[in-house]
Amino acid sequence: MSERVVVDPITRIEGHLRIEAQMDGDRIEKAYSAGTMVRGIEIILRGRDPRDAWAFAQRICGVCTLVHGLASIRSVENALDYPIPPNAQLIRNLMSGAQYVHDHVMHFYHLHALDWVDVVSALKADPAATSTLAQSISSYPKSSPGYFSDMQKKLKNFVEGGQLGIFANGYWGHPAYKLPPEANLMAVAHYLEALSWQRDVAKLHAIFGGKNPHPNFVVGGVACPIDLNSDSAINAKRLAQVQEIINKMQVFVDQVYIPDLLAIASYYKDWGSRGEGLGNFMTFGDFPEKGMDDPSSFLIPSGAILNRDLSTIHEVDLNNADEIQEYVSHSWYDYDGGKNNGLHPYDGETNLNYSGPQPPYEQLDVEQSYSWLKSPRWKGHAMEVGPLARVLMLYASGNAQAQELVNMTLSTLDVPVDALFSTLGRTAARGLETKIIGDMMQTWYNNLVANIKAGDTKTHNETLWDPSTWPRQARGVGFMEAPRGGLAHWIVIEDGIIKNYQAVVPSTWNAGPRDQNGQPGAYEAALQDNHTLHDVKQPIEILRTIHSFDPCIACAVHVTDPDGEELIKVKVR
Repeated sequence: MSERVVVDPITRIEGHLRIEAQMDGDRIEKAYSAGTMVRGIEIILRGRDPRDAWAFAQRICGVCTLVHGLASIRSVENALDYPIPPNAQLIRNLMSGAQYVHDHVMHFYHLHALDWVDVVSALKADPAATSTLAQSISSYPKSSPGYFSDMQKKLKNFVEGGQLGIFANGYWGHPAYKLPPEANLMAVAHYLEALSWQRDVAKLHAIFGGKNPHPNFVVGGVACPIDLNSDSAINAKRLAQVQEIINKMQVFVDQVYIPDLLAIASYYKDWGSRGEGLGNFMTFGDFPEKGMDDPSSFLIPSGAILNRDLSTIHEVDLNNADEIQEYVSHSWYDYDGGKNNGLHPYDGETNLNYSGPQPPYEQLDVEQSYSWLKSPRWKGHAMEVGPLARVLMLYASGNAQAQELVNMTLSTLDVPVDALFSTLGRTAARGLETKIIGDMMQTWYNNLVANIKAGDTKTHNETLWDPSTWPRQARGVGFMEAPRGGLAHWIVIEDGIIKNYQAVVPSTWNAGPRDQNGQPGAYEAALQDNHTLHDVKQPIEILRTIHSFDPCIACAVHVTDPDGEELIKVKVR
């Protein structure tokens, strides 16, 4: 048998992910993605009041923080045909937009950049030359020789102290790193700068939601009243703080993130030809201007793109059982109708059936079940969701800003349009959509302020708050575009309580295992797309492509026994 490279756990992500790569010489022949812990949140939600579901569902993940809460709220509102006030929609957009900007900047610098940036090489940089480089690509004020000299001293103290601290365990010196020392120092300095920046921008969630992570929500609107004369409501002072945060977000994205992204990408153009895999992309749509029942007002449109064909956008119907199905043929779950049966989430089942190896083990039995993630499919197709899917959808649907940014990026890097469909394109798309959404936050803020000035301060609709007015049976889907991709929660309500609940998260679409027909998921297909490893003991190439998706496996995996005790321990060897 040819060699199989195992990376477990994949680090710099949220949750537990195992990747196994079957090698043919130095080339990845086949890849397998395994979520190594189970999620049982759907079981926990059965029998509860639908209005409480968001508080449980939001705890699926502390990185995505608000997205599961919002998707859950929307599922109940959809089931009960429950409209929300315009101000509530704008505030939700602002909170979700802030999640994007915060999440994507954190991912680029703290989770993904170190796949491309050699931290130790930065010690060889000339701070004056680094300053010249930084000033040549951006007007960011913190670009003096002294600034970069101070940052270099901080890094030197880590190294001379015998440990790299937050930069430990990297493959520093690996020949796959291509940046000159000055570019490495610039990126490391902005890594440290982003740590400080993120503390301030996270406050937007606390202003509107009371706290971060896990801000408060409520079915029918948002949990924050507007009263300019109250110290305990959204008042003029808090609105001014929101404006300051939006300004701070936009400055960092425009003057640090995007320039760094383009500068680093210019040294890795060869990654524009590897790491795509599927060629199929899907979005659910989000950021409505007029409400979730009016998709024409969405900033991000809904649709599917097949086989890279940007000239045709296929409609997506999340309620259609013939379109959305989840399979468990290679998952550690059972369905009552058999493991090769496909179920729409309204009829979804969470029946645990672990028959795999007990850790530690050498490798997965990929002919059988090998993951705690299911395999969702759209009309039988494996689909990629996330920033690349959204930017492609915006580009294909004629969004002027998206087309301008994509064309600028291709021109700046001097790469063909096919480079969009790659690890490099996925990483670039994340930055471009951060710019688009960060800019739109100003529009949403202006519209909110205009409503308040016109006398409209309503943030909640209590029309259907009494369960006695609900239909005996109802079902709905709450969907949104989470930073990592299309997210949807399906709920079935009967006699005022939750009868069934299923969440299909971005990392299930992307990280799921092969289906009953042997189709790989997005991670698996991407690693099988033109990947060779320079050193199987330092598989940085695997990390680059997997990190380009920004894995968040916590959305997909959780397990305790009935007494609340942990069932799996991970030993680092």
